[in-house]
Amino acid sequence: MLDFHLAPAQMKLQQKAREFALKEILPVAWHADANDETPLEILQKAHRTGIINGDIPEAYGGKGYGLLESVIVTEEMAAACPGLATSIFDNSLGMEPLKLSINEPLKKRLFAKILKEFKLICFATSEPTMGSDVSGIRCLAQRDGNNYVLNGTKYWVTNGGLADYMSIFATVDPKSKHEGICAFVVEKNWKGVKTGARIPKLGQRGSNTVGINLTDVRVPPENVLAPPGEGFVLAMKTFARTRPAIGAFAVGTARSAMEFAMDYVKKRQAFGMAISNFQAIQHKIADMYQKVETARLLVWKAAWEADQGMDPTIAASVAKLYSTEAAFQVADEALQVFGGYGYTPMFPIEKLLRDARLFRIYEGTSEIQRMILAGHAMNLYQPVMPPLEDLPLHRTRNPADLKPDETAWRCRICGHVHYGAEPPEECPYCFLPQSAFKAC
Repeated sequence: MLDFHLAPAQMKLQQKAREFALKEILPVAWHADANDETPLEILQKAHRTGIINGDIPEAYGGKGYGLLESVIVTEEMAAACPGLATSIFDNSLGMEPLKLSINEPLKKRLFAKILKEFKLICFATSEPTMGSDVSGIRCLAQRDGNNYVLNGTKYWVTNGGLADYMSIFATVDPKSKHEGICAFVVEKNWKGVKTGARIPKLGQRGSNTVGINLTDVRVPPENVLAPPGEGFVLAMKTFARTRPAIGAFAVGTARSAMEFAMDYVKKRQAFGMAISNFQAIQHKIADMYQKVETARLLVWKAAWEADQGMDPTIAASVAKLYSTEAAFQVADEALQVFGGYGYTPMFPIEKLLRDARLFRIYEGTSEIQRMILAGHAMNLYQPVMPPLEDLPLHRTRNPADLKPDETAWRCRICGHVHYGAEPPEECPYCFLPQSAFKAC
């Protein structure tokens, strides 16, 4: 039996996250956006109150929250500010490769530090010349005894300018594609690690985004997350578990845009009445509402699958694709409802629209999600309906009325059904020969 009720503990966590978002994040959201800065004190408060790092497993001293708890919290953070929410969530993204790795000593050491001290960890796969094609990584990892030496640049790194640790994906040979990819935890204070200037962006300005340059950075064996050949799989498993959270960012953003639009239309007067009385406006609100509700259900389903130990790859792609595109649509329609006011920074909608645009790009573009889903649908999905050539579509005869010596023959090209002991020598519609018919 399906049950879409949150457990009491989850509802309590949701309320805690909502209060934090409204009290701590919302008041500074527009200042952070206008000044293109990430207020570190907000991340520190999130650490102290347990808003971040709750997904560290209990075996390592954490609360052991599942992915469903994570998306519940993420939606509330994003509703207040998608940019700051991205930086707050980033520890979960940065830690995911570590959680999925088999390097137990590294888990024990780093999780303990992250829990007890205010430590941030970022995630780096993208580079200046590659993004969606993870197999195209060029950051080089050369063996030197038991160590690896890293040389290259990672780009679009959320919290890269703030993080103490970095989950870095590199390759031992760019020509080997997937087979050469490996992963490491690099510490910011190591020799040869340099962070670039903050990358200016259209939206999500409250989130720190930089490039990281690695020059002869020596990584000891105890900091290896995945040896060559296993890094690509680790990255894909990470994305499968973190993409639902991107969907949750989108849900929170869309929800706020919808709520602001609902408040505005109840108060805005036109032609002698509130514009909420106009059917055109009501339809916009209805469309917003169904998109928010649908997106949340898809996000929760993907998170639930992950928490049940199932492979969430397909559900995560569905959730990310739908929710991120829906969020932009909702924000865009909300701006339309606000009219000229929505186009100004004096109202919240233009920021939400700018922030929402990124969701369709990071952690796998909408185009990548469509590739994943098309590959699954065309190659792995098991249809319930029979193939078309096995489907007689009886129109002129009732199947129960067929004589013992009669068979239904279907033309595999045009679909014509012929009744008889043998198929016709030629199809009367498309003129293909007898061999085009199949008994069905």
